[in-house]
Amino acid sequence: MTALLLLFVCLLLGLLVRRFAAPPAGTVHGINWWVINIALPALVLALIPKVKFDAQLWFPVAAMWIVFFGSWLLFALLGRWLGWSRARVGALTLVCGLGNTSFMGYPLMQAMHGKEGLALAVVADQLGCFPLLASAGIVVASLYAGREPQPRTIVKRILTFPAFVALVLGVVVGWLGGWPPPVEGVLEPLGATLTPLALFSVGLQFKFHLGERQAVALGLGLGWKLVLAPLLCLTLGVATGVSGLVLTVGVLQAAMAPMISAAILADEYGLEPPLANTVLGAGIVLSLLTVPLGNAWLVG
Repeated sequence: MTALLLLFVCLLLGLLVRRFAAPPAGTVHGINWWVINIALPALVLALIPKVKFDAQLWFPVAAMWIVFFGSWLLFALLGRWLGWSRARVGALTLVCGLGNTSFMGYPLMQAMHGKEGLALAVVADQLGCFPLLASAGIVVASLYAGREPQPRTIVKRILTFPAFVALVLGVVVGWLGGWPPPVEGVLEPLGATLTPLALFSVGLQFKFHLGERQAVALGLGLGWKLVLAPLLCLTLGVATGVSGLVLTVGVLQAAMAPMISAAILADEYGLEPPLANTVLGAGIVLSLLTVPLGNAWLVG
C-alpha cells in the first residue's frame, strides 16, 4: 500500500506543479534525460543479472507485440469502416499499441510484485515495447505521414539506446555470476530514483482536452489498450500454459497506459496530436484504476 501511495503522491505532485507553479524551462527534458540515461540503465543493470531465464519468458515480450500489431490491424479496419483519416489511424495505432511499460509499468509492477515483478517488467519493456517503438513505431509513423522509413536510423536507435546496452551488459554479467556488492550498492540507489522522478514527469506532462468528434476514437482506443488487448494476451497465456507471476506481469504490462513517447512520435509526424495527447492523458488516469483492479483479479 505504501508503494502505491508513493506513485500517486509523485504523480499528484507533478500535476500540482504543472497547474500552480512555474517550473523552469527544460525541467521535463532534464528529468526525462536522467530517467532514460541514468536511472533506467542503472535499474536494468541491477536487475537483469538476477533474472532466472526460463521457457515462459517469451510471454511478456510476445504480449507487447500482440498489443501493437493487434492495434494496427484493429484501427486500420475501423478507420476504413468509420472513414477516419490516415493521421487518426496512425495516431491510434501508436498510442494504443505502445504501452507506458517503463515510466509507469516499472513503478506499478514494483509496488504490486516487488523486485521479481519489476525484473519481469524490464524484460517486457526492453525486449518488447522499446524495440517496437524504435522499429515498427517509426515505420507506422512514417507510412501514415507519407514519409519513407530509414532502416539505418532505426537500427542505430535500438543499438545505442542506453537501457538496451545495459540489458546486453546485464545478461553478460549474469552469466559471469553477478555484480560485486560495491557495484550493486551503487546501481540500486541510482535505479531507485526512477520511480519518483518518472511519475513526477508524467504529472508534469499530463494533458487532456477532448476535441470535437474525438469521443468515439477515444473510447475505441482506450477500450483496446486497457481492456481488450490485455484480455487477448491473457487468453494466449492461459492457452499456452503460462502461469504465475510471468502471466500476471505480461498481462498487466499489456494493460498499461499509452506510452508518452508514442504521443510525442505522433506529434513529430503530424498524426493528429490533439487526439494522441487526449488518449494519453485519459489512459494514464484510467490505468491507475484498471491496472490495480486487473492485478487483484489475476492474483485472486
